[in-house]
Amino acid sequence: MTPDVSVNGAQGCQNVRIVDDPQDMKVIHDPDVDAVLWRRWPLSGFQNWIDQLAPQTLPSLRAIFRPAEVRDILVAACDASGTPDHAERERLIDDTAALATMFAQVMGAPYIRLRFDVVKNNACCRFHTDTIAARLICTYRGSGTQYGLGPEGRDPETILYAPKGSPMIFRGNQWGGKTRPGIVHRSPPIQGTGETRLVLVIDPIHQPANEI
Repeated sequence: MTPDVSVNGAQGCQNVRIVDDPQDMKVIHDPDVDAVLWRRWPLSGFQNWIDQLAPQTLPSLRAIFRPAEVRDILVAACDASGTPDHAERERLIDDTAALATMFAQVMGAPYIRLRFDVVKNNACCRFHTDTIAARLICTYRGSGTQYGLGPEGRDPETILYAPKGSPMIFRGNQWGGKTRPGIVHRSPPIQGTGETRLVLVIDPIHQPANEI
């Protein structure tokens, strides 16, 4: 059976909560919630700017650090990638730092693992749940993360998209006190389309980076 695909804005399904205030992302701790999506839309000026950047100038980063360090590290990552100095670059850095702080607070994590992935192919194209407690994903450029209800880890019959710029927290297999989450997700298949995605991924880390 070919899955139905829905692309019309922020949509939810069973066990997914959609919120309009970042303070409400903490509902991920509710027993009947497997994922929560903060419904928001990027400013047109920011989206036009980031969509027009050459792919090689998009920031790329993978590191573990305290949330308070995110801004300075992102500035360095943008400089290393040649991301143009622009007001919208500052908006990207500030937004990422705010998401890192918010997610760390929601998860009670003193450290985070942060990735900025520049994706040009079919990365992680199988539906899955992550082998961690929880993960925040936000797509700044390109198609958003696909997700849906996948009982027993099966592919969902209806595939939904997280809207561009809308952060989403997914429970993983290591979330304590509950069986395997019913919501699965994947990166959208883009091989051969010429599309370049910029995806922010944040994981909670509960011990110092030098002990990992």
